[in-house]
Amino acid sequence: MVYLLIGQDIQSKENQLRKIKQEFLPKELQDFNLDTLYAKETALKDIQERFLIIPLKSAKRVVVIKDADSLDEACRDFLLAYAKKPNKQLVLVLMLEHYDYQDSFIKNISQIVKVMRFKETVNPDTFALNRQIELKKTDYALRLLNQLLKNGEAPERILGALRYAWEKQGIQNLEAKRKIKLLLGCDVEIKTGRLKPAFALEKLVIGLCGFVQATH
Repeated sequence: MVYLLIGQDIQSKENQLRKIKQEFLPKELQDFNLDTLYAKETALKDIQERFLIIPLKSAKRVVVIKDADSLDEACRDFLLAYAKKPNKQLVLVLMLEHYDYQDSFIKNISQIVKVMRFKETVNPDTFALNRQIELKKTDYALRLLNQLLKNGEAPERILGALRYAWEKQGIQNLEAKRKIKLLLGCDVEIKTGRLKPAFALEKLVIGLCGFVQATH
């Protein structure tokens, strides 16, 4: 069994971890069958050594890796392969604060393990903005846009990043044409002064969310 606990609500994650330990480990033997590792201080051999230890008077052992998004590439490759064929005597718990949509390790492993998400703050970047647009969450997308502008992100960079995200996703045909048309319209409105940049971008986000909703 492999768990992935995601979120900034430390107390809720620790409570869930406590439940996992209570479910799989006898209380009097927890100290002997539990290992907690911190990703930044952990090498591949450290993980492999913990995985080879046999449970002591218990059906299972529990290994916890905190800040799992900081694992190096060797550890990531090993854990991704392990998650596909986990040891029945081992319960692995990976903990991290944010779900990073650009992180292939997190994205891939979350598809094959038990994921539990708690309160988390989405980092205000254009990838997060595009993700909220895809999810049709207009209000959240507008809040992210507002935060990006407050952080000093230039409107033209936001437009460029959105277009780059669509191209990276391989969007084609009518969907691509409609999105690019909305984006170019926004660009014209900003450059000609027809609308203030913030208003033009808000109009774009609302239009994109409506378009995505209409095509799903």
